[in-house]
Amino acid sequence: MSNMTTSPTRCFVHLLNGARKSCIIVGLAIIILGLVEFAEAATDFCQKTAQDALQGCQDAAESGRSVAQGKCDNVSDPIARADCRKQAAADFQDALQTCQDGYASRQAACQKFGPARYDPVIDPANFVRHVTNPFFPLPPGQTFVYEGHTKDGFVHNDFIVTRKTKVILGVTCTEVHDVVYLDGELAEDTLDWYAQDNQGNVWYFGESTAEFEDGRPVTVEGSFTAGVNGDKPGIIMEAHSVLGDFYRQEFALATAEDNALVVSLDTTVKVPAGLFHHCLKTQETTPLEPDALENKFYASGVGNVLTVDRRTGDRIKLVKIHPN
Repeated sequence: MSNMTTSPTRCFVHLLNGARKSCIIVGLAIIILGLVEFAEAATDFCQKTAQDALQGCQDAAESGRSVAQGKCDNVSDPIARADCRKQAAADFQDALQTCQDGYASRQAACQKFGPARYDPVIDPANFVRHVTNPFFPLPPGQTFVYEGHTKDGFVHNDFIVTRKTKVILGVTCTEVHDVVYLDGELAEDTLDWYAQDNQGNVWYFGESTAEFEDGRPVTVEGSFTAGVNGDKPGIIMEAHSVLGDFYRQEFALATAEDNALVVSLDTTVKVPAGLFHHCLKTQETTPLEPDALENKFYASGVGNVLTVDRRTGDRIKLVKIHPN
């Protein structure tokens, strides 16, 4: 019995001598596949992601306006109802502006990231058990204490490296309990998960966070876990930072999108915990808060020693380290 398999080579011969139907189908499939691959190669996925996020943000703003208008409809007093509608319209315009500002921020980041998809390959075999990067060490049992006066009040922050772990994407991560108090009241309670690869990069695999007011949780926005709902880890600290490096620290679209830029490798910092030379300085931004701009300073052998809010001037300083 003759071999009836249709291959591209066999089809090419048939096409020269008068194509048969199956060969035409194969030929069209090859052409379509080539066009798809060409379109993929020509697509700027970073910019496309920015556009998708903009559309999602605008849709959410529209939804928020509709809900707000519905609430206004149920206000009996005509003057109060008119004020409610006016406020709803103003909030909607503010939301749209935030969407546009976030889009501009993502576009600017794309100029540095390039057009490729952000899809890091995570191989559990490429990770080590402990985080020992000199600029971001996490010795189990150690607590870093930060304090500072801010526009909102006095901040006290305990960054507690626990002995607990969490497996994410097959990687055993160190769990850090990060607790923030504002004027003595609990303001934020977070569990962060970090892991270091064989090259020395420290990856951030997610967080479970809650903000509090008057002792009660008011939002869990910002929580994400790499590998869930398309969310992906980022690098919180490079193994070997180079001036001008720009990288994603996390990637949960519209939830957690911090980026870092290395702006100095030789800064001197004085805080209550001591005087530190040759510090690494980064500039951190996020399209979720386009107006936010922070500088963070990291000392070798210690980690983060100072955070400065460039917009407000607030300074959160390392005060002391409790040994493990």
